Amino acid sequence: MKKTVLSLVAVLGIATHLQAQVEPTAGQWKTWFIPSGKAYRLPPPAAPKAELAQVLDRQRELDAVGREQIRYWNAGSPGYHWNDLMAHVWTSDISSDGALANMLLNVALYDATVAAWDTKYAYNRPRPFAADSRVHVYGSKPESPSYPCEHSVAAGVATTIFARFYPTLADSVRRMAERAMASRIAAGVAYPSDTRAGFELGKRIAELEIEQTSGYISRTPWDGKRPEGPAIWRGDKPLFPTAGLNKTVVLTHASQFRPGPPPDFAQEMAELKAFRQTFRSRANAFHYASQPIGDDMLTKKMFENNLQLNPPRAARIYAAVAAAYYDAFIACFDAKYAYWGIRPNQYDTTYQPLLPTPPSPGYPSGHAAMSGVVGELFSYFFPADRAIFQKIARDGAESRFQGGIHFRTDNEVGLDLGRKVANAVIQRLASDGADGPLPLGDRKQVAGKPVR
Repeated sequence: MKKTVLSLVAVLGIATHLQAQVEPTAGQWKTWFIPSGKAYRLPPPAAPKAELAQVLDRQRELDAVGREQIRYWNAGSPGYHWNDLMAHVWTSDISSDGALANMLLNVALYDATVAAWDTKYAYNRPRPFAADSRVHVYGSKPESPSYPCEHSVAAGVATTIFARFYPTLADSVRRMAERAMASRIAAGVAYPSDTRAGFELGKRIAELEIEQTSGYISRTPWDGKRPEGPAIWRGDKPLFPTAGLNKTVVLTHASQFRPGPPPDFAQEMAELKAFRQTFRSRANAFHYASQPIGDDMLTKKMFENNLQLNPPRAARIYAAVAAAYYDAFIACFDAKYAYWGIRPNQYDTTYQPLLPTPPSPGYPSGHAAMSGVVGELFSYFFPADRAIFQKIARDGAESRFQGGIHFRTDNEVGLDLGRKVANAVIQRLASDGADGPLPLGDRKQVAGKPVR
């Protein structure tokens, strides 16, 4: 009996914690490109009495399609679906703007979320379901004030970023945004004015940050020059040859962590030719050639830690990862075109790699650099799962050797470069006011916050 009572108390304790306010001080967290969240505080909302009828009307009109939209947009944090869409787009963008687009989507989403949280807790407007018992709640009850709507903030950011970088998707993304905002009203968690204010806030901050980063990508054409020597990569149309001229976000400059020159690859060529493929090595090579490194596992860990209930924490992770990817991409290509390191199939023309060889120098490996980011930065946020992320980092880097398109040194140096970039981002996070990583050690997690 005593154990039963204690168990019930524990369950009720967790339930009470879930009903607590969500990050009431997040409006004070350090932002990336705007001066502060408070600088974009919205004017106070009008009395919601007239809007209650609109919410109730939307709920009476709900059909199967509307209920499915609620279910869809209830899944994950406000940035979840937009981040997923961008992940499918930017990784195949050969214009060199892809990494910038991904970074801006997530950093602007974080900055706008911080600004939204400043406004939320400045006015503490109750959600429709809390204001009137006739309003039904579809899905979980958000434990933060209603104004402005955080999903609409994300929608405003997304429509602006996609319209700027991928205009052919602009109409589709705009329609998605409209459905997202409508779903929050029909779900009983936002008033129409909450969604309008949130969308405009997200749009305003995204426009500002697009303008602030307008000179980040170098438009200087490649001059056609490359070093002389037997171990120089000789492709006719090099990919991103001037990416090292791009402006970084966290690093002081692209060459801050530039490694030393590559070695003589004679021994490593012999190692690569002596390597005997197995089913597992082939599978690993093809897997990381076709999938973003670690992104699925990051998403899984965010859901496992209930971050869909904690928009500021989720946005913080997405922003930090996107900024690290962006800087790691620039730092890696700075090193590639500082040395023009040869690829295996050019070093020995009799060698046939398993994977198609990318049109860029091999030293250091870009996959390995991104793997280094995953191993360090993901472990910072989820230290209890460090072993998982370290394995993903090792497997991601090794896949390029297994695929025959990189020497081992390319991967080792790339991993080290990615780790250094990740640690620079971690140093920045340490001063953002959000009280460190999530989760902390092996403490139990509820709604993205440690239960002590």
